[in-house]
Amino acid sequence: MKVAAAQFAPTADAAANLAVIEEMTAEAAAAGAELVVFPEESMLPSEVSDETGVPLRDLAAAHWEPFVEGLSRTARTHGVAMVAAGFEDSGSALPYNTMAAVDATGEVIGLYHKMHLYDAFDYKESRHIQRGDTGPVVVRIGDFNVGLVNCYDVRFPEFTRSLVEMGADLLAVSAAWVKGPLKEDHWQTLVRTRAIENTCWVVASSLTTPDCIGLSMAVDPLGVVRAALGEEERSLLVVDADKDRIDRARTVLPVLRNRRIIIGPR
Repeated sequence: MKVAAAQFAPTADAAANLAVIEEMTAEAAAAGAELVVFPEESMLPSEVSDETGVPLRDLAAAHWEPFVEGLSRTARTHGVAMVAAGFEDSGSALPYNTMAAVDATGEVIGLYHKMHLYDAFDYKESRHIQRGDTGPVVVRIGDFNVGLVNCYDVRFPEFTRSLVEMGADLLAVSAAWVKGPLKEDHWQTLVRTRAIENTCWVVASSLTTPDCIGLSMAVDPLGVVRAALGEEERSLLVVDADKDRIDRARTVLPVLRNRRIIIGPR
């Protein structure tokens, strides 16, 4: 299955962001992609709330449904499955940071509310976002089981291992990976590590807003970077993620079978 990762810099204009998503999905479809992964905050960047003074919950209430409807329409029009993230009203004071998975017919086949909130590096996402408690989430797209991973989740090996135990062949990572000392190295190392330790494909997309790194990438089950982007504000990569590569990796490197874990008293 050909999979694309699309990186771009969303603005305060949610309709314009959807238009960019549709244009990039059309480009991915023309390249033969069956799935395109977009970044976290594709709907709107979180700083829009600070810039406008409009609470993030109100932005979520106003824009989440049109965002998902736009994803569904775009997927149906171009015959391509999509994964993208935005802010969803949770019914409480804070919204969810939600990944939506839509199949090629436009049907929403999975919603994942971010479980690991980015309370690190002097930032406190939990001040703005309601923590999700209904994951992990795996969806079926084509011949692949796709696990949904939202940014900071990638730092937690037990989370991605849970997705693989649920049958995931490919991890779709939507991120707004913030720049900073060693952050680019952390991103590249963590994405490759999650592929190697789980012998699965990882396709990761990050924002290219001024505070985020881009560097979207696709990594195969043995940790080989098959395609990667730089800091281009808007760009697309396409990789052929084949199941045979998973089978070969899990034959020569059977780490999932070789695990020995003791839980409870010895």
